[in-house]
Order: sequence, then structure tokens, then C-alpha cells
Amino acid sequence: MTEASGPLFTHIDHVGIAVPDLDEAIAFYEQKYGMSKVHEERNEEQGVREAMMAVGDSGSCVQLLAPLSPESAIARFLDRSGPGIQQMAYRVTDIEAVSATLRGRGLRLLYDAPRRGTSASRINFIHPKDAGGVLVELVEPAATAC
Repeated sequence: MTEASGPLFTHIDHVGIAVPDLDEAIAFYEQKYGMSKVHEERNEEQGVREAMMAVGDSGSCVQLLAPLSPESAIARFLDRSGPGIQQMAYRVTDIEAVSATLRGRGLRLLYDAPRRGTSASRINFIHPKDAGGVLVELVEPAATAC
């Protein structure tokens, strides 16, 4: 597998926020922060209902994540930590090359191969124990969501 050349990350794609009630969280971000919802979907594979809230015209978003079941990773996060920041996501142009580079640098990724993310993006995660306690998501967008 080819390693990435140049910068690994091109942008902060989004910050993921775990919330118990998606509709309530969307209303809060719209009414209190003036953000607009640019995308909403159910991701059965990830076990979440999610919404992307645009941060002005920056191209970055806040991703609100609510669990679809008590067994989902987001439900477990909420049980353990309560609502709040769950992940930091960086945009990449070639997820396979970035993944190979990171593995070559000794970092563990959660998936052997990229999985489907928001808006048909391709995603993977750096294990939090290898990233200073932060769950880092790698996002190769299919199309710009924000």
C-alpha cells in the first residue's frame, strides 16, 4: 500500500458530539448558536442517527450523534461519559495512503479497511490510546457535506 506524501490531513472535517436526543440537540444548535443543519441521516452500521451542523461558511461542521440502540458505541459513550465531545475528525484525500502512513508510524486503526461514514464518505479511526486519549476519525468525503 502506498504511503501518503505531504500533509496527512487537509482540514478539520468535524467535531463529533454525543447527544441523547438528536432533535433536541439540533434545535439547541440552531436556536442558540445560529448553526444550520446541512445533513441528517441514520447510519445503521455505526448505530447512530446523526446531523451535520455547519459552522458558518468555514467548511467545518459539528456532528451531532445520537444512539439508535443501547448497544451502540455512542450509547456506551453516553453511559460512561455523558453528553459531550466524542471525536475529532480530520479530512484526508486518500484514506488508504494516510492509513498506511499512520500504521507505518506505529498507530493502530480501529478498522482493517475503511467503512462507510456520513454522506457515503469513507472513514477509519485512530485508536484513542495511540492518539493522546482522543478518538481521531479520518474522513475521505464522497462529496463535501458542509
